[in-house]
Amino acid sequence: MFDDAPSVHLGNASLDAVLADARQRFTAANPRSLERHRDAARALPGGNTRAVLWYRPFPLTLVSGDGCRVTDLDGHDYVDLVSEYSAGLYGHSDRTIAAALKEAIDQGLLLGAPNRYEARYAEALVERFPAIERIRFCNSGTEANIMALSAARAISGRSKILAFREGYHGGVLTFAHGGSPLNLPFPFVFADYNDTEGTVRLIEELADDLAAVIIEPMMGGGGCIPANRSFLAALREATTKAGAYLIFDEVMTSRLAYRALHGVHGINPDFVTLGKYLGGGASFGAFGGRADLIDRFDPASPNAFSHGGTFNNNILSMAGGFTGFTQVLTEQASADFNARGDRMRERMNAALEAHDIEGVVLGRGSLMNLHFVAGPVETPAPLDRGDPRLLALWHVEMLLRGFHAAPRGMMALSLPYGNAELDAFIAAFEDFLATHKSILPRRKA
Repeated sequence: MFDDAPSVHLGNASLDAVLADARQRFTAANPRSLERHRDAARALPGGNTRAVLWYRPFPLTLVSGDGCRVTDLDGHDYVDLVSEYSAGLYGHSDRTIAAALKEAIDQGLLLGAPNRYEARYAEALVERFPAIERIRFCNSGTEANIMALSAARAISGRSKILAFREGYHGGVLTFAHGGSPLNLPFPFVFADYNDTEGTVRLIEELADDLAAVIIEPMMGGGGCIPANRSFLAALREATTKAGAYLIFDEVMTSRLAYRALHGVHGINPDFVTLGKYLGGGASFGAFGGRADLIDRFDPASPNAFSHGGTFNNNILSMAGGFTGFTQVLTEQASADFNARGDRMRERMNAALEAHDIEGVVLGRGSLMNLHFVAGPVETPAPLDRGDPRLLALWHVEMLLRGFHAAPRGMMALSLPYGNAELDAFIAAFEDFLATHKSILPRRKA
């Protein structure tokens, strides 16, 4: 980061002091959020119930949202760039979706039978996403991936799953920094993202013991690293040859194009998993794919897989999801807000270059991630070289400037996020870079 040992020491001391000052200003500005956080810790470990929402010195408590803006307990307004970690695609107050939810609530929620939304929604998903011929609903992206992996193992009669280092496929399928002790005990084997030669060789070596390969066509939690099309095509060819199933986790990435990323690349996996925004603001998950595979869940067929779940077809997810997907997320709306995301990423990278800061914004369309490392980046390993204090400083300083972003540098746009918000964000980002230029890493000559 710095040229010699003494400057490293001085730079680190300065960064610690600047970060401490930013956190002190944040704490002073948010006494009510701090009080709620302390009160919550009496019943909730850490004061919350979702690890990704915790950060130092304490997470803000948000009390309302409108469009692409949110308000905290202390009355501060923010442009929302977390967007519920990509689930908040429609923003916080879409009237069309709200009307559908109100109608559903007024007509009864827990009917305990097929309802008038689920078949129509299934048909819409099958029509739009090329690899999905049949689909089953569940309750989250995590659950969708569990079902797809379990089905692949049961149908193939094989055991092993190939996943990618630093990938994330749900709360019990997380592989960052060596994985979690809470992960499901599937026999996982790991490869490096975008390493075509190494991954194909591993698939060939596993041969008859490989049930499936699971991959996000752009890493979400792993830093918004897009997969090369040639890499995905090689996976399709290698899994077909090995008799293994290819699973695309499009829980996040399906928002990046009208027909999802597998549609963009023209590569059809055997299974596709969905979640997040597709519930229209309610909890949602789905797994779909080839008809012959998903038809194994048909209760009328011999030896059918039993697939339960009280809330699989819950009225709110079905009504909100169907309405948002068919009436709000039009092809033009999808193209426009993903193009806006591309412009934002390009302008951020241009600002980093203009200020001579070593950093890169990765991603595609409406999802992106800032990293204070040298680009280009095609696999997660180089991201470990970044100093986590830099993103921590950026996060707090952007909050103090009125922009709600994720601590890890991830940003997700919503449909209401417009050019005015984009211009204001770039101005704030430029101000951050100019203000902290002396402690941010400089580009190598």
